[in-house]
Amino acid sequence: MATEETPVFQIQRVYLKDLSLEQPNSPAILLEQEQPNVDIQLGVEANPVAEGIFEIAVTATVQTKIKDKTVFLVEAKQAGIFEIRNIPEDQMGAIVGIACPQIVYPYLRGNVADTITRAGFPPVHLAEINFQAMYEQQQAAAAEAGNTTAQ
Repeated sequence: MATEETPVFQIQRVYLKDLSLEQPNSPAILLEQEQPNVDIQLGVEANPVAEGIFEIAVTATVQTKIKDKTVFLVEAKQAGIFEIRNIPEDQMGAIVGIACPQIVYPYLRGNVADTITRAGFPPVHLAEINFQAMYEQQQAAAAEAGNTTAQ
């Protein structure tokens, strides 16, 4: 009986779900001497797969431009399948929004840097992310949005 209530948190698998690289203005853009601007966007999503099984994905979009022309665009989605059972409901958001992305993110960082290097560019290393701060910001924004719609 006690085993039914024991919390379970296990990584089932970590995998690269999606990866794309575009160099729409090559080779001409490669001859430019100007330093490109780099824009990095990150996102986290969670989807239930089965009872107690969740897919957590971290997405990165890295776009470099010189003036208004794209040098390269990398979009990558790294995912993990996690078994999460018998966790109090009030703790689930933090596990799905903080703990799981922290496990998946280093794999995403490596794949993005490797892809950019293999494309012939100096690697772009994604910065370390404080997923707890990101999660808390999202929670505060959601609470704020809830308060403004209730008025």
